[in-house]
Amino acid sequence: MAKAVCIIFFNPELFLTCVPSGIVAYTPIMDNDIVLTYRGRSATRADIAFVTRLIEDNPTKSRWALSQMLCKEWNWVQANGSLRDMIARGFMLELHRNGHITLPPKKRTTNNPFVNRKKPERLSIDQTPVETDLKGIHPLQILLVKNTPHEPLFNSLIEHHHYLGYCHPVGEQLKYMVFAGARPVACFSWSSAPRHIGARDRYIGWKKEHRDHNLCYIAYNSRFLILPWFRVPHLASWLLGYMARRLSRDWENVYCHPVYYLETFVDTERFTGTCYKAANWQYLGDTTGRGKQNNSHVKNRSIKAVWGYPLTRNFRQLLTRIPHGTDSSDN
Repeated sequence: MAKAVCIIFFNPELFLTCVPSGIVAYTPIMDNDIVLTYRGRSATRADIAFVTRLIEDNPTKSRWALSQMLCKEWNWVQANGSLRDMIARGFMLELHRNGHITLPPKKRTTNNPFVNRKKPERLSIDQTPVETDLKGIHPLQILLVKNTPHEPLFNSLIEHHHYLGYCHPVGEQLKYMVFAGARPVACFSWSSAPRHIGARDRYIGWKKEHRDHNLCYIAYNSRFLILPWFRVPHLASWLLGYMARRLSRDWENVYCHPVYYLETFVDTERFTGTCYKAANWQYLGDTTGRGKQNNSHVKNRSIKAVWGYPLTRNFRQLLTRIPHGTDSSDN
């Protein structure tokens, strides 16, 4: 096992993201020391001074290399050890655009697959209608398909048969396909949870510092599709129950940490959430319909019902704990 190293950061909001207990400590900061906020995380004058020195001490390094160095200096890593270099690059670019640092000139322009992503092509599959009961469609095979030959089919089915279409999941993510024999039946995608959901936050009862540390222990069901030519009563709730039993184990295998709570949105203009209710998920309340970028308090999208499912009885205790060695006081 690697030896734990204690690193003192100037800003807990920016750099503490799902790291094992005891590895990171920080010095509390005052709100008036915050210069810039990027993706919900704040940067202080001391942070900016550090980044400035990093650039000055490495004048021949590219922007990409500097972001890698910044991740290593600040231990800005995912729980599975992967560097958060794309987030670091975005953070440094935001500082550069706001005049707080000066990045070196671009050495090359790379294709950004997140920006220049092509829509998945429609793939031909058997659409013969199937009407049966749960017993008649078993046995089912449920496979993780991210980074497998099945992933293009998953993306295509979501794009062309889910009302929201395909959107690349955010942050940590898992994709599943359900097969009956060789025929795909259903698709699930799970991803990192949205930062601010009022109904969820009130239900858990956590404070901001709890959410900053522990949001990674929540998985968001961003897409759930049963292909429309399959008509099998109770299949949706059965699959949700199966995923609740399996997901945390798979998440830990891939990202080196479990999840304790599941959540999703249900568009109230289209659905009532019947399958989630049948699978013992809990309705927590509704969204405001404003979206995370809307500061006008004016509804600009459909209202979503917020549903949640605890994976363990002590989920509140787990989601409101602060890692050892950090300051849990309000600032």
